[in-house]
Amino acid sequence: MERRKALEILGIGSIGLVTSGYKLNNEKKSHYITLSFDDGFEKSSIKTAEIYEKYRLSACINVIATAHLNQFKLPNEYHKNPVGDFSLWNELKSRGHEIMPHTYRHQNLTEISLNEAQDLINKCFDFFGENLDGFVAEESIYNFAYNASTPEIEAWLASKVRAFRTAGPAYNHLSDINTKKLTCISYGPDNIDLFLEKTINEFLNGPSGWYIFNTHGLDDEGWGPLSSGFLDELLDRLSNIKNVEVLPVVPVLDTTMK
Repeated sequence: MERRKALEILGIGSIGLVTSGYKLNNEKKSHYITLSFDDGFEKSSIKTAEIYEKYRLSACINVIATAHLNQFKLPNEYHKNPVGDFSLWNELKSRGHEIMPHTYRHQNLTEISLNEAQDLINKCFDFFGENLDGFVAEESIYNFAYNASTPEIEAWLASKVRAFRTAGPAYNHLSDINTKKLTCISYGPDNIDLFLEKTINEFLNGPSGWYIFNTHGLDDEGWGPLSSGFLDELLDRLSNIKNVEVLPVVPVLDTTMK
């Protein structure tokens, strides 16, 4: 009931507002931008969806499988804010937003054995399969905690997912879009508005490609928060640039591989 009231307060209307969002435009662009929101903070995720829907866009939200459970142990102070549950994730997915795995329990997989890492990833896929409507691991994007991975984990994971996101350059070559490995940058722990604006402007002034930035919560939530007002202004500006498209991960893969 509390979450439903929050949705009403934020002015989010009927289900399916942007269900067809990115599908309306199949024209290839020169510059693609994905803001990849991690951790699944409830308030931030609802607000992020609202802002994206204002511009008929679909958000990219990556959630920790077990973060909503009482026994979940916070990895650090940046995860103290309340997170959504799969009722919220299924609702946002039904409205056209991309909901993908951000690990089973936010474990840095480079700090444990390969077998342990594989077990946690499989548990994550099983949990999503049981709780997220229509989830298929082979069609999913796996988003590493801390963007931390190893060549061994990546090699094993490549056959199990559509793609995975890890640390590296924000710039991804469109000619390499059929590869499994997508790289991104992040910034924190303080507000990221100026850094994000600077790096996006650098990307827009460069050659064609795909810019992926890993952000987290809005305003006062999470590591390296993004101001909701800035996000609104940014999407407004980007939506009016002819050769730019703001999309989640899967539709960029679908569009550029045609």
